[in-house]
Amino acid sequence: MLAMAIPEKLFGSIAIIAIVLVVVGIIISCIKIVPQATAFVVERLGAYIGTWGVGLHFKLPFLDKVARRVSLKEQVIDFKPQPVITKDNVTMQIDTVVFFQITDPKMYAYGVVNPIMAIENLTATTLRNIIGELELDQTLTSREIINTKMRTQLDVATDPWGIKVNRVELKNIIPPREIQDSMEKQMKAERERREKILQAEGEKKSTILVAEGHKERAILDAQAEKEAAILRAEAKKEAMMREAEGQAAAILKVQQANAEGIRLIKEAGADQAVLQVKSLEAFAKAAEGQATKIIIPSEIQGLAGALTALKETVKN
Repeated sequence: MLAMAIPEKLFGSIAIIAIVLVVVGIIISCIKIVPQATAFVVERLGAYIGTWGVGLHFKLPFLDKVARRVSLKEQVIDFKPQPVITKDNVTMQIDTVVFFQITDPKMYAYGVVNPIMAIENLTATTLRNIIGELELDQTLTSREIINTKMRTQLDVATDPWGIKVNRVELKNIIPPREIQDSMEKQMKAERERREKILQAEGEKKSTILVAEGHKERAILDAQAEKEAAILRAEAKKEAMMREAEGQAAAILKVQQANAEGIRLIKEAGADQAVLQVKSLEAFAKAAEGQATKIIIPSEIQGLAGALTALKETVKN
C-alpha cells in the first residue's frame, strides 16, 4: 500500500508542475512586443479589434490572435518589363520601380487580397495608358513627366488599400532593335557634328589668338619706335642745347677778353689815335676771313688814308 501511495503523490506533483508550465506558457504567449516601424493587426474570434503600435501588449488567450504583422517602412518593388505601345504605334519594353509605404495597417490587411500583385497590375495598366498618349520621341525625353503622372495616379488608386506611393521611376525604356539602330546612327551623327563644331571653334579661337598676337606685336613695335624717336629727338635737342651753350660761353669769353683789353688800354692812357689803330688791326684780322664784304667806319677810313700818306712820305 505504501508503494502504491508514493507514485500517486509523484504523479500528482508532476501534473501540477505540468499545469503550471502550461499556464506560464499561455501567459507568455499572450505577451506581445511590437518592434519599431511595425504594426500588428489583432483579431478576436475572427473580427478585427485593433492595431497595436510599438511597445508591450497583452491578448486574451484562445480568443485573440495577431492576424497580420505589417511593416511601416518604405518598400521598393522592381517590376519586370511591361510591353507598351506609343501613340505612333511603336512597341517597347518598360520596367518600373515603385516606392511605397503602408500608412493604414487595417486597410492594408483587409482592403485587397494581394497588395503587391495589385500594385503591379495597376502600375502596368497606368503605364500603358500614359505611354499610349505619347509618341516615341516624347516617351524617350519625358521621363520626369511620366514618373509624376504615374505616382499621382497610383497614389490615388492605392489609397483605399492603406498604401501611399511615394515615387515611381522608369528604370529602362527599351525600344525595338531597328529603332535602337536608328537612334545609335543619329547619336553618332550628332557626336560627329558636335566634334566638327568644337574643331571649328578651336580653329577660330586659334586664328583670333594669332591675330591678337600680331596686333599686340605691332602695337609694341609702334610704341618702341615712338619711344626711340622721342629719345633721338631729345638727344638731338640736348646736343643742340649743349652746342649753343658752348658757343654762347665762347662768345662770352671773347667779349670778356675784349672788354678786359679795352679796360687795360684805357688804364694805360691810350689816346684816340691808338684806339683807332687797334680798331684798324681788328678789321684787318676780320678781312682775312671768308667774308666778301666788310663795312669800315669813316673814322677808320681816314686813319687808313693818313697812314698811307705817312708811308709814302717815309719812302720818299
